[in-house]
Amino acid sequence: MPKSYFLPKNEPGKRKWLKNFSGKLPTYAPIVGVTAAEVAQETADDLFFDYVCNAHAAHTQTTRDWTAYKHQAAHGDNLGDIPVTPAPGTPPPTVPPDIFGRATALAVRIKKHPNCTDAIAQDLGIIGAEVVVDPTTYQPVLTLSLNAGHPHIGWPKLGMDSLELWKDCGDGKGFVLLTFTTSTDYADPSPLPAPGVSAVWKYKAVYRLNDAQVGQWSDVATIGVMG
Repeated sequence: MPKSYFLPKNEPGKRKWLKNFSGKLPTYAPIVGVTAAEVAQETADDLFFDYVCNAHAAHTQTTRDWTAYKHQAAHGDNLGDIPVTPAPGTPPPTVPPDIFGRATALAVRIKKHPNCTDAIAQDLGIIGAEVVVDPTTYQPVLTLSLNAGHPHIGWPKLGMDSLELWKDCGDGKGFVLLTFTTSTDYADPSPLPAPGVSAVWKYKAVYRLNDAQVGQWSDVATIGVMG
């Protein structure tokens, strides 16, 4: 089953991940080939990023307080005390930039180490959560283009075995089965109309998995052809 990327997307998630990773790294470092200097760097990175985030949060709150104070001064009836920015405290030593680039590169290296077990990777937080995929909701998205006058049908495979492709030539027969294809850029080999004659061809498709239809039918895609 596919897994999501292990690093969270939002800042609170990143902070929590880095704290767990840097905090547990000393336990596993000798096992997975991480040096003492790298462990120290991750610890320093965590401390510095915590400081930066806390200082930023304090500054943001002070900005909100001043905005409210300004509004009261201009239009309010209770001015109150002038906002005060809290002291950020003594900053830890500055670290090189790209804290998370450095951490994720180390995490990827650890995952590839022969001594890195699933249990270690899980504890360090360097394995993403399993992504539940429901193929019954899949719907092909067809993209049509012309090459030497013939339609080419593109579609994303999404782990499916093949595509069941149907076509309406505008001859009154409606949609009929055109092909089963594994090519994600299928070239329709059907004869073009007579020279000088145009036609509108329509296509629709459904995914196939284990020799059976899966998911939803695509929207109908239309293209004009000329003989």
